[in-house]
Amino acid sequence: MENIITIKNGEKPTPTFSPAEMMARQQTLRVLLGQNDIDAALFTSYHNINYYSDFLYCSFGRLYGMVVSAERAVTITANIDGGQPWRRSFGDNVIYTDWQRDNYFRALQQELGNPKTLGVEFDHINVENLAKLKAAFPDTKIVDISKSVMALRMVKSAEEIAIITNGARIADIGGAACREAIGTGVPEYEVALHSTAAMVREIAATYPHTELLDTWTWFQSGINTDGAHNPVTSKKIASGDILSLNCFPMIAGYYTALERTLFCEHASSRHLELWEVNCQVHRRGLELIKPGVRCCDIALELNEIYKEHDLLQYRTFGYGHSFGILSHYYGREAGLELREDIETVLAAGMVVSMEPMIMLPEGMDGAGGYREHDILVISEDKVENITKFPFGPEHNIIGA
Repeated sequence: MENIITIKNGEKPTPTFSPAEMMARQQTLRVLLGQNDIDAALFTSYHNINYYSDFLYCSFGRLYGMVVSAERAVTITANIDGGQPWRRSFGDNVIYTDWQRDNYFRALQQELGNPKTLGVEFDHINVENLAKLKAAFPDTKIVDISKSVMALRMVKSAEEIAIITNGARIADIGGAACREAIGTGVPEYEVALHSTAAMVREIAATYPHTELLDTWTWFQSGINTDGAHNPVTSKKIASGDILSLNCFPMIAGYYTALERTLFCEHASSRHLELWEVNCQVHRRGLELIKPGVRCCDIALELNEIYKEHDLLQYRTFGYGHSFGILSHYYGREAGLELREDIETVLAAGMVVSMEPMIMLPEGMDGAGGYREHDILVISEDKVENITKFPFGPEHNIIGA
């Protein structure tokens, strides 16, 4: 049986991005490689393979890769996926079979030849596979390119911003569906299912040629609001519960989000006080996001508002992050987060969130997690907030 094969099955569907867009990404990468005397890049992460090929793999414990050299770009995929990776890849595709262990590395040898220097993602490849890669290429210098490539991804193209803008619109649809489903006695999962179904249907209508995967909703109530990423449960909503709405439409690997604090029927005076403070931070954060401002300076100024109300110790994470190829299990442009230790300067083409959160633990007056979340697109002469769903007590006490 063969170790390496190709399966060009069927016709390639309409891609997510234009050929000009994808070629520009690959050519910009090649410039970076040339400037650093790197002969080729090997990507292994979901986010970089998707960014440079428009193919989002499903690992299931198998290895995937993408080789980009001066001459070509090719995805390396497992035989279990058949012709789907070829159909979805911008560029070539080769398949390694299971007939012999480590055929993945044989495929890499076939596609890379004997490069003097190979760029890889040290923040993704694990120790075992790095050792196998070094054994497969004993004469090759292996260097890290994860941070420099991340910097390229942080500035979005017009086509990427169009996808993200549609995603924000669809997240708002998911939010509206959440509101429809909220009521006393309704389980969290029923609210989440209603929201997710609305978003998937709208993605399918807007992008009929795309794959439909990974869209989800986290809807939390009461104590479950204490974490931003707490999963949906069977807990039933009670009157007076603090609620957290989190809608995440996924379009071809591109993540957008809508996150809002709500209450069921009524909120206590202390809950309202805390909610208003968090909304104050959110409004000021929206004002601070503009070209030329450092991420750390935004975080430091917003800290002062929480300090005034003796709430800084209840802040749970940074004030926002970059958008693009991102999900709950892959990706993140860590160099573009609104945190005290990030000195990146905001610039045109960047897309970031403003999402302040505080959490008071159970037993305290006003206990719960409070979080708002908007997405902002930065250009040379303006900053556009593409999230339209309203926030604050005047809008989001449901059933009052």
